[in-house]
Amino acid sequence: MISFSPSRTLRSLLTCAVMAWCGISHAQQVLRVTAIPDESPTELARKAAPLMKYLESKLGVKVEYTPVTDYAAAVETLVNRKVDLAWFGGFTFVQAHVRSGGKVIPLVQREEDTRFRSVFITTDPGIRTLADLKGKDVSFGSASSTSGHLMPRSFLLQAGLDPDKDFKRVAFSGAHDATIAAVAAGKVQAGALNVSVWEKFVADGKVDTTKVRVFFTTPTYYDYNWTVHADMPAALREKLTQALLALSRDTAEGKEILELQRATRFVPAQADQYKGIEAAARSAGLL
Repeated sequence: MISFSPSRTLRSLLTCAVMAWCGISHAQQVLRVTAIPDESPTELARKAAPLMKYLESKLGVKVEYTPVTDYAAAVETLVNRKVDLAWFGGFTFVQAHVRSGGKVIPLVQREEDTRFRSVFITTDPGIRTLADLKGKDVSFGSASSTSGHLMPRSFLLQAGLDPDKDFKRVAFSGAHDATIAAVAAGKVQAGALNVSVWEKFVADGKVDTTKVRVFFTTPTYYDYNWTVHADMPAALREKLTQALLALSRDTAEGKEILELQRATRFVPAQADQYKGIEAAARSAGLL
């Protein structure tokens, strides 16, 4: 004979009710998260841990961060619903939006992402302007990076420089921190990267600014965001959005998470904000 505990049964019913309200099936009690690998795996994991813990407490489900090997894998895992939430750059969002037929939705972006910039760095005293890059070895980050490739390339083209024709060599370091390392080590004469990674390296004393310097900063553009697949239930999507928007530097937990994310706060994001990046990608033949 099987005996039933009234309290246990009540707890089970309440759990099922909460899961149903959140829009998560009983089979899927894990929210799967990934991010483009724009920095080293250890740094990405360090930045993710407190945020995953926070989301678990707000959503009432287990939240798992799963790293991917490259930018393309981040796009494919969300498009194919292998993950539920992804941290994209502007270009990877555009790629996912196109690849999915419009079935991905940006939820929030950092306030900083509404006016993001890239920087060009060098150790060569003869490089003062973008024009001075002609005939030089120049490194971008990943080929799919917004701030480490697409937008720097776009601004180079606007300045009358075609990297594939005018540079001696175009290199791809794979990540922003790797670009800094390549320039500092003299492997290339210049490199382009995300301004927030550069500023973090400077603040932490991880780069010798008497040798490595910024010689050009781009105009602003929209960049990173947290994106979900459109098939995510609306109730869960809203709860997730509100949890991210609620992060505040006025609390110890919020301050830690936002500092790790290099964010003042999160603000709502809209797909239309990335039309400029899509146009730049098509113009550069990258989409």
